[in-house]
Amino acid sequence: ELGRIEYRAKHLAEQQRVDAAQAEHAAANDRLAVLGIALEDLGAQVAKFETEIDAVRQREDRDRALLEGGSVGAKQVGEIQHELETLQRRQSSLEDSLLEVMERREDLLAQQSDELARIDELQNSLNEAQQARDAALVDIDAARHQCISRRDSLVAEIDPELIGMYERQRARG
Repeated sequence: ELGRIEYRAKHLAEQQRVDAAQAEHAAANDRLAVLGIALEDLGAQVAKFETEIDAVRQREDRDRALLEGGSVGAKQVGEIQHELETLQRRQSSLEDSLLEVMERREDLLAQQSDELARIDELQNSLNEAQQARDAALVDIDAARHQCISRRDSLVAEIDPELIGMYERQRARG
């Protein structure tokens, strides 16, 4: 009976559930880390696009101020107007790219939120599995102590030579 108890202690189904829950929890944390890195990258892209858009706007404002100031020649007016058109197209392109990045960031934020909720669920499952395992270990420990007490009382009544022979035979299988 002690052998069965030791075997059960080493091969607990509850421990297997804990191990599976820990692996799933670790995988979810890894996915969350990947999402965090992707969000950081997108944040950097957003900042880059915003900086470029601001630079285009500043140049556009400068060119408009030149046109409104009237201090440029007719030839330069045409060049400045052409540059303004180019700047507007560039700004439009940058804003479209910025919107795409922001949409991707929104999607990733939603995924991150879902993953955080999943991690909370997995943590609860892991806690429950650990409690079940701990309870099983307590039961096993109680059964082990009970068997040891019974065995000790039986061994006290049996000839020591017979016990020694039994233990040697048992050790050989």
